[in-house]
Amino acid sequence: MAKSQHQPIRPFLKWAGNKFRILHHIQRTLPGGKRLVEPFVGSGAVFLNTDYEDYLLCDSNRDLVDLFKLLKRRGQAFVDSCRPYFEPRYNNADAYYRLRDRFNQTDDREERAVLFVYLNRHGYNGLCRYNLSGGFNVPFGRYQRPYFPEREMLAFRDKAKQARFKHQAFEQTFVHSDSGDVIYCDPPYLPLSSSANFTSYSAGGFSMAQQQELARLARVTSERGIPVLISNHHDKAFTTEYYDGARIETFDVQRFISRNGANRAKAGEVLALFGT
Repeated sequence: MAKSQHQPIRPFLKWAGNKFRILHHIQRTLPGGKRLVEPFVGSGAVFLNTDYEDYLLCDSNRDLVDLFKLLKRRGQAFVDSCRPYFEPRYNNADAYYRLRDRFNQTDDREERAVLFVYLNRHGYNGLCRYNLSGGFNVPFGRYQRPYFPEREMLAFRDKAKQARFKHQAFEQTFVHSDSGDVIYCDPPYLPLSSSANFTSYSAGGFSMAQQQELARLARVTSERGIPVLISNHHDKAFTTEYYDGARIETFDVQRFISRNGANRAKAGEVLALFGT
């Protein structure tokens, strides 16, 4: 296990499926190794709270990867560029939709990164969702006073000195794994229901065929001596068929997507460890 010896570090992004609440399950299951490889880095909660020598952090969402690269490179200067958008004059629907349109229209990666932080903290429940045309389409969140995560951004930047970030599909990330690596996968989850499928996280979605391919790659890669841990919603039939041979741990976790607290029921979570 490669658990961080420091106080837990919170990600600076709000994120659907953030692993911060179940870190203790993941930390005690992850094998030791030289480098942690994440094909679906998301908010980076696992990266921030483990102690490997190196990290390869990848994602199919270019906006996310560009943001992490800019924060790593520019540090405080980038944080200062984000700060003005957390002034009260930008915390209203008109300003939000105007800036969301600007985000969708600009090709300037630094401007998109700054606006990504704004949209993440002012949008509904921190969702990251794109339409089929690649446009960010999360509605305004209507929060009284969105939190500006300066401290968390600087903590991320400090930890990122050990990391390399790449924008690529998960299949490519597996190709780049090597002896001494440990792979942790947090893919878009199997839907709890037909109305709870968040596969538009990046334009193009994440299909059942990709879920199956991820399980296949995990098995094949573990046979090369590289352990792979996958998080997912615990669907008994899927787990039995596609995670066969893996070491399985299941537990309940609170879901935090619905604005209505009464609808935030517990759901089954699975950790499937291939190899070791």
